[in-house]
Amino acid sequence: MKLSCCFPWTLVAAVALTVIAPLSAQEAAAPAKPAAAPQVENGYLKLGFEQLASYPFNPPPFDPAADPKATPPTGEEQIPGTVKAWNGKKAIITGYMVPVKMDKGLVTEFLLMRNTMACCFGSVPNMNEWVIVKMKKGVQPLMDVPVAFYGELKVGAMFENGYMTGLYELAGEKMGEVQG
Repeated sequence: MKLSCCFPWTLVAAVALTVIAPLSAQEAAAPAKPAAAPQVENGYLKLGFEQLASYPFNPPPFDPAADPKATPPTGEEQIPGTVKAWNGKKAIITGYMVPVKMDKGLVTEFLLMRNTMACCFGSVPNMNEWVIVKMKKGVQPLMDVPVAFYGELKVGAMFENGYMTGLYELAGEKMGEVQG
């Protein structure tokens, strides 16, 4: 089985680097472009990263001295209302799989990335350029080709061990077509 060069570190590295290298003041101050209205296919919103990443997002800095019981800042006020309205909706999202967790040779959790430039020597993706996908039934790992996934989308700040890990999560139901 071929795994990406950044397989075990992708989530940690992406989050850590995003926090270390936030958007410039000019990027953070740029007005958000309204997300294009998604098409609907068989009851699923057909979302692409041109919609999911249609606005600048600057994650709040991690404060190690903060009260662990306090709610951390989320930056959710930066997410446009049109994007927040997709929370809880069925969606189809196409991107590139970067496995995070595997079980018996199948991928059960992965990042669905906007492109393959985040791997190894590429650029650090913005927090709104990946979707955390969790599949109850694992799927075969498919690397370096765009793949569509169906499921219920969650929109909002997600945290793991006090660190913000993403803005989007898809409760994956099935894998769709492989494009290549």
